[in-house]
Amino acid sequence: MSDPATGLNGDAPQLTHFRDGQPRMVDVSAKAPSTRTARAEAWVFLPPESRAALLAGQTPKGDPLGVARLAGLVGSKRTADLIFLCHPIPVTGAEVDVSLADAGIHITATVRTTAPTGVEMEALTAVTVAALNVYDMLKATSKAIEIGGVRLLSKTGGKSGDYQAPESLPRP
Repeated sequence: MSDPATGLNGDAPQLTHFRDGQPRMVDVSAKAPSTRTARAEAWVFLPPESRAALLAGQTPKGDPLGVARLAGLVGSKRTADLIFLCHPIPVTGAEVDVSLADAGIHITATVRTTAPTGVEMEALTAVTVAALNVYDMLKATSKAIEIGGVRLLSKTGGKSGDYQAPESLPRP
């Protein structure tokens, strides 16, 4: 029988963000800390004029790739401030790679922790914040810049086990 005061069903926590129809933060205090890693990606698709400005080093606000790297790192550490009901966790390591590709700018983030809950949201937030910063840095070159392809690539550790994304997902 479930205990509404603790959210526990026997010894297993109820991992839901709702109780009695109301939002709540899941209690992960009974979960043991473990090493967890998550990787995510995002794409910033550039129209020709934005790509040309970037390649020529003529971006009005400076280096969008460098700013995006730093913004992604900060975003990974501020996830609990941005995502409702997300646990604040100690990010023990984070890497953000921002590179120019034929389709635009490819952003990846790898985030690590030793905590009772995972870092998927931190990795996804890192790439999203980095992509938004690229848009901000390049929007003077074109408003037609698109952000997309945000997805979890992999995760290791934790009770739910490991995950590896398929090479590519079918697109609508």
